[in-house]
Amino acid sequence: MDVAAPCSLGCAQPSPRRAVPEREEPTVSIETLNHTILRAEGFACPSCVRTIEKQVARLDGVEAVKVHFASSRVEVVHDADRAPLDTLVSAVAKAGYPATPTAF
Repeated sequence: MDVAAPCSLGCAQPSPRRAVPEREEPTVSIETLNHTILRAEGFACPSCVRTIEKQVARLDGVEAVKVHFASSRVEVVHDADRAPLDTLVSAVAKAGYPATPTAF
């Protein structure tokens, strides 16, 4: 065990050094993230919202997903190289709901 300077409380015994955990590098650079909005059709309850969110969140490259029940919007923050638009649309379709890209 490494030892450092005497303890901050002033006692003569040196305090042990604490290991500082190394920071993990982010898996995706912020510069490569896209914010995509899809419009989904056919869902009628909060359970449907959770189904879509779970399906899209499973995709490699998806950092965040939020489904807005009232507006039928699906907002996705993703790395477009690892989770391109057609993959997002397919994931929503796999959950059972057709989706199309939209500007807002």
